[in-house]
Amino acid sequence: MMGRILLIVVLCGCLAACSKSDTPLPGAISPQQLAADTVLIRSYINSSNATGFLPDVSNGVATGVYYKIDTLGTGNALFTSSTLVTVGYQGSVMGSSTIFAQTSNFHPSFSYGQMILGWQYGIRHIKTGGTVRLLIPSGYAYGPYPQSTLGLPANAILDFTIKLYNISN
Repeated sequence: MMGRILLIVVLCGCLAACSKSDTPLPGAISPQQLAADTVLIRSYINSSNATGFLPDVSNGVATGVYYKIDTLGTGNALFTSSTLVTVGYQGSVMGSSTIFAQTSNFHPSFSYGQMILGWQYGIRHIKTGGTVRLLIPSGYAYGPYPQSTLGLPANAILDFTIKLYNISN
C-alpha cells in the first residue's frame, strides 16, 4: 500500500514538472518584443537607405538580427560555444550617433558561447580579419533590463560594428 502511495506521489510530481509555463525562460526573447523590434529595424533600414543588410537565418528561421558584411575576412571559421574570439567593436543604440562602447588599441577576447546572442548570430558570417555590422533586437542583447552604466534603456535595439581579429578553438 505504501509503495502505491509513493508511486502516485512521484507520478504527480513528474506530471506537474512537465506542465507548460507561460513564463519565458531566462534569456528568451518574447515573440511580441521580437516582432516590434523587427518592425523598427526594417523601418530603420528602409528610411536611412542602409543598403546591404540581410536577415540572419538560423535552422531555417529568421532570428531578427540583421547583418551587413563590410569585409568577409579569410581562413576557416568554425565556431563552437568554447571558441575564443578576439574582436574590436563599436556599439550604439540603433539610430543614435552616441557610442556606448568601443575598443581602440585593446582587442578583448570572449568565449563565443558567453557573448550576447546577437553577436553569436552575427559574427558567424565573417572570418578572421572580417568586419560585420549588426542590428540586434533587444532580446538578443540586454532585453527589458536597462544598462545604466552604459546608458542603455530597456529594450534597446543595438547597432554594432565588429571586426574579428582572431578565432581560437
